Amino acid sequence: MNRTPALSHLLLLIALAGLLYFAGLGTLGLTDRDEGSNAEAAREMVETGNWMSPTLNYEPRFAKPAFTYWLMSTAYLLFGVNEFSARLHAALFGLLLVLLQYLFVARTQDRWNGLAAALMLALNLEMVAINRMALTDSVLIFFTTLSLYGFWWGLYGEGRTRRAIWLFYVGMAFATLTKGPVGLLVPLVAAGAFLTATKRWRDYRAHGRPFAGFILTAMLTIPWYAGMLWLHGANYSASAQADTVGRFLNPIGGHGGTIFFYLPVLLLGFFPWSGWFVLSFIQTLKHWWAERRAGLDQTADAGPSASVPSLEAFAAWWCLSVVIFFSLSATRLPHYIGPMFPAAAILAAGLWRRSLDQADSPGAKAAMHLTTILGYLLAIGLASAPYLYETFLSQVEKEFPMAGTATPGLGPVAAGGVLLIGTSLAGYFGRSETRRAGMLWVMACSLGAVILILLHVTGPRFQQLFIGPPQQLAAIAGLNLGPNDRFVTYGPHKPSWIFYARRKTIVIRPGEEDKLTPYLSLPGRTIILLPTRLKSKLPKETESYEVLLAHGGYSLLANEAMVKLPARSPESEPPRMPPGH
Repeated sequence: MNRTPALSHLLLLIALAGLLYFAGLGTLGLTDRDEGSNAEAAREMVETGNWMSPTLNYEPRFAKPAFTYWLMSTAYLLFGVNEFSARLHAALFGLLLVLLQYLFVARTQDRWNGLAAALMLALNLEMVAINRMALTDSVLIFFTTLSLYGFWWGLYGEGRTRRAIWLFYVGMAFATLTKGPVGLLVPLVAAGAFLTATKRWRDYRAHGRPFAGFILTAMLTIPWYAGMLWLHGANYSASAQADTVGRFLNPIGGHGGTIFFYLPVLLLGFFPWSGWFVLSFIQTLKHWWAERRAGLDQTADAGPSASVPSLEAFAAWWCLSVVIFFSLSATRLPHYIGPMFPAAAILAAGLWRRSLDQADSPGAKAAMHLTTILGYLLAIGLASAPYLYETFLSQVEKEFPMAGTATPGLGPVAAGGVLLIGTSLAGYFGRSETRRAGMLWVMACSLGAVILILLHVTGPRFQQLFIGPPQQLAAIAGLNLGPNDRFVTYGPHKPSWIFYARRKTIVIRPGEEDKLTPYLSLPGRTIILLPTRLKSKLPKETESYEVLLAHGGYSLLANEAMVKLPARSPESEPPRMPPGH
């Protein structure tokens, strides 16, 4: 069993992450709401020079701590304010997470387990999405994983490796500075569940340095939170409570769902490894329960145990605790369970390796069948994209006005065909004991090809028809407004429009038209960006406003006709002028 990391493995993982996470990172416009909000908050941090208290639309933003904004702002200073810089931190921490996964599993088990676990973590639908978006989740997942790997090494490592226990507390601190209390709770809940289930609290008391460790966590986190409380007082504490306890007790932004919300998210998000994870997870908990009933775990109560527990048992309780924690929360989003994916990859890789060593390894055939079924279902779904698009067109048009004039194109159909072929080949390799190792690489290559098709074929089409038009108009509006002029957005709130306009924005939602009226009589220029279909709902005072530009189902209205266009690359499609202008 070789536990020395291999340079060739590291280079392979770096190349894979470069292809999946970094290539074309800035080609797609910012999505709303989270990407737009985060990118704009970081931009304002650079503009105002206030690196302590984040703002959004130049108003205090208490939803998230500042650490991710610091990362994004640093990228802006180095590479300019653009989509690539806004997302760079996510790709970088995604790469660091994959390398951490490999190094940890390679040193704890062996290098081939490490490669399989890192590959499975790097190449699944949810992690690729998270690591390409201007969100906090990539950073959060890295630090919660660093924390829990430090916890394991601190308790069960050898020699100097046990000093890694300090990473348990440092990781929690930076996770808390990234996304608030959830960054503290995820490692604590996962570690606590494992210690309780395996009766190993004495191991933690003996080697965990809890008193000094939590002092270190407090020293790293309290200064920023205390500073925010000093600056904003009760406003900050009330908002922080609403974004933590309130989010847990009540659905925020319509993001609810049933308690089973994360089951399909896990099966599809962790594809193509979800079948291997599910069977390995079930096996691990069954083994734990059998040992518990047989009384084989009772020696752990007598004192610090000389035996090292199963890493897969640790991973299973890590996964279970995260799923239960976020399922109990009233607000549910697919990326919330991202912190369990490193542990899920350990479990999936473990069963995969056992299936190579033992042809009749329990659960291996069921895992292969589940993987094949999910692969076929996803392939059919992608190939059916044109039909599904037409079926739900009326709902899509509410969000994207030009949806009725376009189709998804051939990208999803091609991706579905690739996945269909790949799944069939993977099933063929999986049935053969001598070729089973090839199943991993076939599924990895198939999913990689699917992701690249969607990113570089479907993505630009989606950008041109749906994402780009209002963002281009917002940028034009920002160029044509002076310090005392007004930029108004009307319609569903899109924080990314503020980012592209790069100025204070008056946000008016449908039903709030009366709030717009006072601004219309002020001196200077007023420009309104809105979906064209909503123009008739504006106050009467806007009847004299001219349509400066119309593009992609959106319009720019202004009380003055002059407009300045930004510099454009030759291949960019300019907004079209409406008839008569």
